[in-house]
Amino acid sequence: MKVGIVLSGGGIRGIAHLGVLKAFINAGIKFSHISGTSAGAIAGAFYAAGIDPEEGLNIFIKTRLLRFIRPAVGSLGLINIEHTSDLLKEYFPEDRIESLKIPLTIAATNFSEGRLVYFNRGPLIRTIQASSCIPGIFKPIMINEQMYVDGGILNNFPVEPLMADCDFIIGSSCNHLKSVDKITNITSLMTRASIMSINKDMEQKAMLCNVLIEPKGMGEINTFDMKKAETIYWLAYEETLKTIKTNESLKELIKKPPKRLN
Repeated sequence: MKVGIVLSGGGIRGIAHLGVLKAFINAGIKFSHISGTSAGAIAGAFYAAGIDPEEGLNIFIKTRLLRFIRPAVGSLGLINIEHTSDLLKEYFPEDRIESLKIPLTIAATNFSEGRLVYFNRGPLIRTIQASSCIPGIFKPIMINEQMYVDGGILNNFPVEPLMADCDFIIGSSCNHLKSVDKITNITSLMTRASIMSINKDMEQKAMLCNVLIEPKGMGEINTFDMKKAETIYWLAYEETLKTIKTNESLKELIKKPPKRLN
């Protein structure tokens, strides 16, 4: 049985995917295919390169990866996300999607043509940057003379590339919103509205997954709140453990280890 996992976008909340992946590793579940966008593309690339998810967390904390891409107050122009290149080359020296140990699909938005693109070949680092490139904050990434930005604009939960190749699909979403009675400031209002927008089709997307891991209230964490990194990781890890213990499909999957491509 081939098992795929789809990893949503979500800024720093994407560290949740590392906790999800670690819990599945500990349970003996391996993945034959990965699909992700934005932060999910970064987490997916680490795992697909053979980097243990807990080491991935340490990389985020040690390098403060988000400091390279967080908005700079007072900047007169858009920030260049390509500043992350030297750091990422340390972990992806071959810099090719097809060189990863597990097939990875990265969703990005072709801003020039206004369409969604799925990458499973070509330069890895540049594609990750494109998939994470929030418009209005970061300069678009040029690939083949076309402008690319955040894949989450058009598909923040790219489960579709997995459907043809996988017998069992696990979803990891890090943008769940709790119900609220009031909003106290404009920042909270705009953040909540933004997350509601990217979550608009999650109910339909979840139906394409055999199992969905979605830690409650994760969407309330600020996109760039690096101080919450470890909290995010362990909340997601614990949520996954609970799901593994209670979900009959996962129990059966653990009894039948999935195939992993060499």
